[in-house]
Amino acid sequence: MTSNKIIRRLTMGMGTLAVGLFLQGCEKVFDLPEEKEFISENINYGSKVLEPILGRTNLMGQFNADASTMPLKFEIVNARYGDGRPVTDLFQTRQTYVWTAAYDGKETSLEQIEAKRKLEDRPLFEVRESGQFILWASSDDDLIEPRPIDTSNLVQDIRFFDLKVSNTGGTVYIPDFQLIPWRERPYFPSTDINPYSGEVAPDPTDPENPNKRDYIRPRLDNVFGGTSNRHLQSNDQIKDVVVYIRPFEGGNGHNLRFKFMAPDSSFMNPDLFNETKWSTLVHGFNVEKTEEYVQYDVAYPIPLVNLQTPYTTSGGNNATVNFQYSRKGFGGNLTYATFGLDFSIFRPGDWEIVFHFRNELPKFEDE
Repeated sequence: MTSNKIIRRLTMGMGTLAVGLFLQGCEKVFDLPEEKEFISENINYGSKVLEPILGRTNLMGQFNADASTMPLKFEIVNARYGDGRPVTDLFQTRQTYVWTAAYDGKETSLEQIEAKRKLEDRPLFEVRESGQFILWASSDDDLIEPRPIDTSNLVQDIRFFDLKVSNTGGTVYIPDFQLIPWRERPYFPSTDINPYSGEVAPDPTDPENPNKRDYIRPRLDNVFGGTSNRHLQSNDQIKDVVVYIRPFEGGNGHNLRFKFMAPDSSFMNPDLFNETKWSTLVHGFNVEKTEEYVQYDVAYPIPLVNLQTPYTTSGGNNATVNFQYSRKGFGGNLTYATFGLDFSIFRPGDWEIVFHFRNELPKFEDE
């Protein structure tokens, strides 16, 4: 580099430094105010009506910052019922699971899963730093009263609150959010549960008949009846196969069982479903197979997070299971039949998922 170029660069650097020192001096001499953050009067949410289901973790609220300077501080204020009574039940503190390390679906034991989360005391309902609202899974029907059984939506039963949003640029209040919680439904699908009362759901084709009810329906692919030799179905009109998701007694507190019930209410041997990949059916451990069920040790809820893994549907919203068996068709070729379910279980405990062949057994015999 020539001496002239060196001099020019030094001169430019000194000029930049001089400008900086001059501006700093101006701030001191003229006492210029510090630059404030910006907060828009038009910040808003996609909807101000929140309808979570109790007993499960609900993330709610699509926040629009409208170019406001981040981060923003959020605070729930003025929580009240429609008739003016103060709301306090939402802010009870209970223990809930919080992840301390990332779950990836590759854990090989319950201990590995539990090492990645811990119990923390949290208000049942709160607003996060992102502006999203969260109702934790520690909420239940006893702690927070759900919407009325009679399906009414009276203003005195609705919980209202306002949201205070602020940064150094100012404060904006977003008024009149509504929280209208649904009663607990501890599993999905829950088509067999009346969402208002929590009782058995009526038959959708004959809702006034107390002797009929709705069921959870599995998917069926190439499943033939052993007697009728027709495709078995599960829909509003024909319910050849239905599913029960229910607690059972005698487990260790974190068991999940799969059972298969015949029309006479006896239980079928899981070995009949000879193509099923039992070792990778769910993210569970210590597989136990008897003549009446297959059981796993699992961590709840199922699935643990909304993450796609080999055990979940696309997007990770639900776990998915498939049971498969084969038999020889015409010409001696193997034909395969599959049935299964996409499901979630939100409440810890011992649960069984029962596939009930109500009218006839599947066809297992070769042609």
